[in-house]
Amino acid sequence: MILVTGGTGLVGAHLLLHLIENGENVRAIYRSLNTLEKTKSVFALYNKADLFKKIEWLEADILDVPSLEIAFNDIEYVYHCAALISFDPKDEEALRKINIEGTANMVNFSIAREIKKFCFVSSIAALGDLASHETYITEETDWNPEKPHSDYAISKYGAEMEVWRAHQEGLNVIIVNPGVILGPIPKSKNKQQGSAELYTKVANGLSFYTLGSTGFITVDDVVETAYQLMKSDIKNERFTLIADNIVFKDILNTIADTLQVKRPRRHATPFLMHFLWIADSIFAALFFQKRRLTKATAKASYSKNLYSNEKIKTALGTVFLDVHQYIKDISKL
Repeated sequence: MILVTGGTGLVGAHLLLHLIENGENVRAIYRSLNTLEKTKSVFALYNKADLFKKIEWLEADILDVPSLEIAFNDIEYVYHCAALISFDPKDEEALRKINIEGTANMVNFSIAREIKKFCFVSSIAALGDLASHETYITEETDWNPEKPHSDYAISKYGAEMEVWRAHQEGLNVIIVNPGVILGPIPKSKNKQQGSAELYTKVANGLSFYTLGSTGFITVDDVVETAYQLMKSDIKNERFTLIADNIVFKDILNTIADTLQVKRPRRHATPFLMHFLWIADSIFAALFFQKRRLTKATAKASYSKNLYSNEKIKTALGTVFLDVHQYIKDISKL
């Protein structure tokens, strides 16, 4: 049987659907019943609502050791997708606890229960920092602790260290480092997270664009690649998962055109982004609001990082979906 954490999130929900469609026996953990509606909506979106009942759901928490005792009964393979994603400095403690301590709990149980293979869904945020002579960030790029990193990046890097520690103790592991993961376009304009938030902001009339770039990938490619890696003989490796390196302006324009709304028209320069994150920090402090723009997200918006996907393409012969076409196609569902 397969255990999946984070089954109510974007990657986890799509992974559950993919596993069930491939005839796997799956157990997924959840923290509260109302979160299961998110996963049900994903199954319904693809007209697969009847498959949802094939999942064995268990109330548990990666920070609650007694609940994990039960969750790991009769488990052979683990996909650890659960994580906190936040760039708000106030969430530093929660990020470290959930992403690092939670992962440590998962790998400790996996070692104790002699799990056959463990897949950890990390992030390109946990990859290294380019040296002056390098152009592309790869799986081998060194992490430089002297360079600034977001609390989220540090927490995912720390989680990876727990996975590698488990490997040294005998656990077979796979780490995947996806870029920005694009999923279905939300039907509601209410507050969203991740790529859904990107869609919502454009739909609500986002005015500004930046000329930074990063790696993008579809959620379908993330789960399919993770599944292939787990079914293969490949072990104790990490893989960068991106379809392409794309300028933020271009991805925003594709979303706007697909949603038939106005494209963002104003260029937010690095200077403007620097001013905005400072202003936002002051506003949040004065009015006890959650941060909408942090130093880390502002910097990321104009950074021009390039990531290489050559390792995964060589290992599996992977051909990734075109991200722009995916956005157009997914809007028809």
